[in-house]
Amino acid sequence: MINIKKYAAIDIGSNAMRMLVCNIVEQEGKETQFNKSSLVRVPIRLGQDAFTVGEISDENIARMVDAMTAFRLLMKVHKVERFMACATSAMREAENGKEVVDIIEREAGIKIEIIDGRKEAAIIAATDLHEFLKPEHTYLFVDVGGGSTEFSLFAGGKIVAAKSFKNGTVRLLNNMVNDVVWLEIEKWIKQIVEPYESVTLIGSGGNINKIFKMSGKAQEKPLSYFYVNSQYQFLNSLSYEQRISELGLNPDRADVIIYAARIYLNAMKWSGARNIYVPKIGLSDGIVKAMYYGKI
Repeated sequence: MINIKKYAAIDIGSNAMRMLVCNIVEQEGKETQFNKSSLVRVPIRLGQDAFTVGEISDENIARMVDAMTAFRLLMKVHKVERFMACATSAMREAENGKEVVDIIEREAGIKIEIIDGRKEAAIIAATDLHEFLKPEHTYLFVDVGGGSTEFSLFAGGKIVAAKSFKNGTVRLLNNMVNDVVWLEIEKWIKQIVEPYESVTLIGSGGNINKIFKMSGKAQEKPLSYFYVNSQYQFLNSLSYEQRISELGLNPDRADVIIYAARIYLNAMKWSGARNIYVPKIGLSDGIVKAMYYGKI
C-alpha cells in the first residue's frame, strides 16, 4: 500500500523563477521517494532591476503577478496539497521587495518568504546531498545564483563552515563585482580548507547543470577542472548569438553561463579541488524536502 502526496516549491531567483511539483511516495518499510512531476521555469530577471536600479520595475511586478497566478492555477490542476514560495538575493536587496510580496499575495494569492543566504544554503543542504557525502571526504558545496553564491564546507558529513557572497551571474553581467569581493572569497575558501588534505567540489545551479549536461557524462561521474576550464574557454570563444543558435542555450542562460563557470573554476582553484560533482539538486528540491520533514 502506497500513499502519494503532492507538494510544490516556488524559487524566485535573480535570473529566473521556477516552480517544482513533486510526487512524494510513501510506502511502509521503504524510504520515501521524491519524484519530479513538473518543473516550470520563467525567465524574469529580477536581478537586473534589483542590482542596477535598486527596485523591481512595474513591468516585472506585473510579470511576476502573471507568473504566480499561473503557478497557483497549475498547482490547482496538479492537486498540490502544500507549497512554499521563497525569494532570494534580488528580492532581498530590492527596496520595494516587501511591497512586491504584498502585491503578489493580494493579486495572485501566493505568500512569498524572502530568505537570507544562510537559510538558502541550509534548505539546499536538506536535499539528497547527504547521499553524495562520504564522511571520510571533505566537500565544498558551491551554489551559484544570479545575485549571490552560497559556499558550504562539509567535513565528516556535517557543515563546518558556510558563507554567502554577493557575487552572482547577473551581478557579473552588469560589472557589479569588484576585485575586493573576489579577494574576500579567495581568502575565505583558502582559510576554511587549509586544515584538510584534499577537497572535492559539489556544484549546484542551472548553469553548472547545463555544463554537466553538455559533457554527456553519467550523473554520478564528476567533471575535472581541465574539462570545466576547456568549456569555459570554448563558451567564451562564441558570441552570445552563437551560444543560442549553435548550442541551443536559452537567451537568459547564454549571457550568464560564462560568469558561472568562472566562479566554479575559481572555487576549484582556491580549494585545490580537482573534480566537481553535479547532483541534480537545488533550492526547489530543498524546499519540498524541508517542508516534508518539518524543517521549515
